[in-house]
Amino acid sequence: MGEQERSTDTLLRLYLTFFKMGMVTFGGGYAMLPILEREVVEKYHWAEKEKVLDYYAVSQGLPGIIAVNVAVFIGYHRRRVPGGVAAALGVVSPCIIIITIIAACLQNFQDNPYVQHALGGISVCVCALIASTLLGLWKKSVLDLPGFLIFLVVAALSLFTSVSPILIVIAAAVTGILIQEAKRRRVG
Repeated sequence: MGEQERSTDTLLRLYLTFFKMGMVTFGGGYAMLPILEREVVEKYHWAEKEKVLDYYAVSQGLPGIIAVNVAVFIGYHRRRVPGGVAAALGVVSPCIIIITIIAACLQNFQDNPYVQHALGGISVCVCALIASTLLGLWKKSVLDLPGFLIFLVVAALSLFTSVSPILIVIAAAVTGILIQEAKRRRVG
């Protein structure tokens, strides 16, 4: 198989993999994480689990949709710019298709009780997926007392104040760096 064929195969696989994730992921990037880990980390070995979590962390601080940002990172990691484009198109294509179909048929279905119940069931599923993702991120991120204290402060600021999330993320990052630097100096 020539280089051109392998390149096309990889780009098509990236597109189809992210298309599949986009089709079954309701609720955005957080709900996508368990599926992403299974496909990208376990099935295709395109990136390590820690790298995927890093992509998530960076994507949260970037403008735009987390799922698209993560797809671009993984696609770029795999096949550079064409890979990033293929992955991004794959993850957004289902949304475009579904929204187009729904918009065309909305008048016929908006009062249908089956559709309303289906959307209610999907909402519950999304909550469970997000809870699973949060638990996984907790296990990987809150490893010691300083991490737990940063979590508590960030949670309190997020829930009870109007402080910008951008400032909270920056402050948490700087605090984490300072704590690690202090630990390094103490040990070294």
